[in-house]
Amino acid sequence: MPTLDSLIQRMKDRGVLTSPALEEAFLKMDRRFFVPDHLKEQCYGDYPLSIGAGQTISQPSTVAFMLELLSVEKGNRILDVGAGSCWTTALLAALTGDTGQVIGLERVETLADFGKSNLDKVKVPNARVHHANGFYGWEDQAPYDRILVSAAADQVPEALINQLQKGGKLVIPLRDFWGNMLLITKDEQGNLHRKTHAGFAFVPFIEEDEKPK
Repeated sequence: MPTLDSLIQRMKDRGVLTSPALEEAFLKMDRRFFVPDHLKEQCYGDYPLSIGAGQTISQPSTVAFMLELLSVEKGNRILDVGAGSCWTTALLAALTGDTGQVIGLERVETLADFGKSNLDKVKVPNARVHHANGFYGWEDQAPYDRILVSAAADQVPEALINQLQKGGKLVIPLRDFWGNMLLITKDEQGNLHRKTHAGFAFVPFIEEDEKPK
């Protein structure tokens, strides 16, 4: 049966996990605490798992790839869109450290509650999750140094671009033929630079017609 150590080693062997800080985050924020009880025995498999409401906790190697692209630094303020069970929220919190802050957004209320309980279990003081549609971001705490999106979008929501700090980075999967993962960097002049990496599959990003109150 796979273990956390063997999962981490597989990701290192594949070259998707290269940073010691991210390896430490994976060890600290054990995926086991973020999956439903009946799937605990599968928690170290390198594949997505259902967490209910048609949503998944992402494949560990994909999460590692996204977080390496994001290049989180200590003290960053981070927005985690599509937080689900809040595993990525917890990993981001570990990476940004006690001086940083992570805001998780989850549009499905039952999953937002599940995520909150998971964060409580692993004691993550610098992260919070809100029941909200990430299409509009979370303006109250903007701008963000880093934004992570875990749902495939037809296009990058304008609100997220606007809420990205100059010098910041945004990682989002795209719902296109190639399954592109998009890295957007906003330079100090506010110009956007885009780079894509193909071969990923995510649940779709759901947009709402009206902004939630």
